[in-house]
Amino acid sequence: MVERNLGEKSHSKIQRILVQYLSNRAADWGIEVFPEQRVQVRATRFRIPDVTVVRAPEPEDEIFTAPPLLCIEILSKDDTMQDVQDRVDDYLAFGVPCVWIVNPRSRKGYIVTNAGMVEASGSLTSSDPKISVPLSILFDD
Repeated sequence: MVERNLGEKSHSKIQRILVQYLSNRAADWGIEVFPEQRVQVRATRFRIPDVTVVRAPEPEDEIFTAPPLLCIEILSKDDTMQDVQDRVDDYLAFGVPCVWIVNPRSRKGYIVTNAGMVEASGSLTSSDPKISVPLSILFDD
């Protein structure tokens, strides 16, 4: 068992905004959105992304055992690069096609796929289905 870094207000606020924004568009994008959902990435390994997005209809199981469309990690001040890389590697190896990383302190977002990691320019995006969240709504004061 690995202790998780618990979020602070900036973390919580971004998580809330993401869940609301994605949920408000869920029907249009054919998705379901879950905060703090347990995902079994290997037989003996579970991860809990800050936000998990799956194709609708939602899975029946309490713990997700199939790769989500998107896992979102919001960095806490105590997260290390190694911690984040381990989570991202687990998601990608499990078959998650896209991972978003949001850094509240630097006010930046990153998109990670098997092709690599890029800094988001204006919006966090994914494809199949096309999902887009403007960074401005996450960091607007």
